[in-house]
Parts: sequence; structure tokens; C-alpha cells
Amino acid sequence: MKKAGRSALYIFGLWSGIAVISGIAALLGYVMVGGLGNQLIAATDAVAAGAILAMIADTMIPEAFEANHNYAGLVTVFGFLIAFALSHLGNAAGGR
Repeated sequence: MKKAGRSALYIFGLWSGIAVISGIAALLGYVMVGGLGNQLIAATDAVAAGAILAMIADTMIPEAFEANHNYAGLVTVFGFLIAFALSHLGNAAGGR
């Protein structure tokens, strides 16, 4: 965005707005869907995870590979391993 000529105020304002809207959406989702069955929550989590993977594969991986192709794959694998480990630590600590 900076390269496109947007001001720092615009960029920070846009990302702050996205963060606030995401927080509100998470709260609404928790309130509206939180009491429904574990199967629905698992299906929703799976769809969200698929959307994140699609975004990463489409946008971030090609850019990372272009910038530093020697380590892009390795860093991606470590990222998924860390996410997997944190997920299981959350489950062991009493999370879902």
C-alpha cells in the first residue's frame, strides 16, 4: 500500500478497522454459534482453515518464494508445525 502511494494514516486506519471488525465478527460468532454442537463448530473451523490455506497458497507463498526461494518451503513447514503444536497444547490445557 505504501508503494501505491497511500499514507501511513490510511494504512493503519484500514488495518485497525479490519482488526476491529474481525473482533466483532468473532464475538458475534461465539455468541451465535458457541452453544451449537461440536460437529458444527468443527465443520466451521475446517472451512475457515481451508480459506486461510487458500489465501496463503494464492498470495503469500508466491511472494515469499520470489523474495527468498531457498527458505520459503522450510519456513512454511515450521509454521505449520508450530501451529499444530500450539493447537495440541491448547487441547491439553483444557481448550477444545
